[in-house]
Amino acid sequence: MRYRTRVTAPAAALIGTAAALATGGTAPALAATRTRPTDPDPSPGPETLGDPVFPALGNDGYRVRAYHLDLSYDATARRVDAVATLRLRTTRALSRFSLDALGLDIRAVEADGCAASFEQADEKLRITPARALDEDCAVTVRVEYSADPRRTLAHTAWVPTPDGFAICPQPNSAHTVFPCNDHPSDKAGFSFRITVPNGLRGVANGLLTGVEAVDGDRTAYSYRSLAPIATELVQITVGDYVVKDRQGPHGLALRDVVPTARAAALEPALSLTPGLVSWLEDRLGAFPFETYGLLPCNSDDPNAFDFTGLETQTLTLYKPNFLLQEEKKIGSHMMHELVHSYFGNLVSPATWADLWLNEGHADFYGLLYRYERGWADSLGLTTMEARMKDTYARGDQWRHDSGPVAAPNAADLFDSQRYLGGVLVLYAFRQLVGEDAFHAVERTFLERFRGGSASTDDYIAVASHVTGQDQSGFLRDWLYGTKTPRMPGHPDWTLNPVASSLAAPHSHRSGHWHENSATL
Repeated sequence: MRYRTRVTAPAAALIGTAAALATGGTAPALAATRTRPTDPDPSPGPETLGDPVFPALGNDGYRVRAYHLDLSYDATARRVDAVATLRLRTTRALSRFSLDALGLDIRAVEADGCAASFEQADEKLRITPARALDEDCAVTVRVEYSADPRRTLAHTAWVPTPDGFAICPQPNSAHTVFPCNDHPSDKAGFSFRITVPNGLRGVANGLLTGVEAVDGDRTAYSYRSLAPIATELVQITVGDYVVKDRQGPHGLALRDVVPTARAAALEPALSLTPGLVSWLEDRLGAFPFETYGLLPCNSDDPNAFDFTGLETQTLTLYKPNFLLQEEKKIGSHMMHELVHSYFGNLVSPATWADLWLNEGHADFYGLLYRYERGWADSLGLTTMEARMKDTYARGDQWRHDSGPVAAPNAADLFDSQRYLGGVLVLYAFRQLVGEDAFHAVERTFLERFRGGSASTDDYIAVASHVTGQDQSGFLRDWLYGTKTPRMPGHPDWTLNPVASSLAAPHSHRSGHWHENSATL
């Protein structure tokens, strides 16, 4: 229980920042510009962070320390009015900077309390402050805007439901909900205030910090995260929900957000979470956040979102009907999503090319959980070794069709190569170094980069350090090679010949969302 209540200095700083933003100014005034003769002449900040998969995503010249999102939902017009308050710190002198924003109707922008000029171009909100910003100065940016969750966009995070909405920002759509530096390498503190008509509930990541009755028969719900969040992991939902609280292992507070009319029917699935957490803590250490739970979104519309479950920090989004199935149909995938609390949330990908770290690990532990219980997978196999032998045989075909495991593009980012291909890499590495060394690498990686982002190179470096041997050649061959290496311990395993066309079991659907998790 002791690790549930311990707050480190960085976490405390995040709490203070979020509280200051939420209450409108209990912290000391932020510095504006200051005279620094050595500063270079201010210039516009770059409108990219150079991501290899989404090169237009993110912005440079600053880093975000904290967001406070104040949203008000009009159930009649089905629109959202909002104010996003961002606390930034510049990394260079800036005459102008940009945020990612798409489909938002921006009304006004302020920088350090002064009106700023702005323009929207493509998926950028360009902001020109009243005076240029020096390098290494703190800046508070306030953006007033409105949004229509039903608006048709090139891509969107909004999931409209009959009684409100949820959001699914991954990988590149958080900026359709709020203006942000929309890249997992720029994690920040988050606090929220969600105002809704009485009878509905507003929910967000983290812990509930306040409930306030406001004029017009409305209620405001406030939340705060105790850990930094990547923008793609933000969750905001409004609807006719009941919150079900229970206790997990070691005093962990579990919170499920459930459609009121289906709460009883969903209880068997919700009751599985404590056991899932215990199993995973035995392997990866104490659960890393203040709470966890499921959010069965109040919609089973097949067009609502094209996936079964989605990790958002401290809440996993599901369609209710999936969770109404028997345990052996859902337990492995529930484990997959829970693993993302460690790989993906606690440690986020440095770039989207590092997605295999998220999905490979989630499927790896999800499959282990399945096979320990004797549940056959979708191929009828009941052991990890049998599944990896089958996956290994497909290896060259997948590299031909989708490139190496750690070299995706936007079209194939979420296909089987990132999921099962990632599992195969982890399995090969465990075969090479043994069970104990493998688990030591896993825990060391999570501890070293907790609260931040990490790259494939970072994982390789930890693997080399912990095992005392240079693992770069082995892991790079598996992660970046165009041919599948020999499997340690299984010299008899063979590869299928490569066909010229995409193999049917590996085909992927249009868009970002397709079900390639082997845990389903």
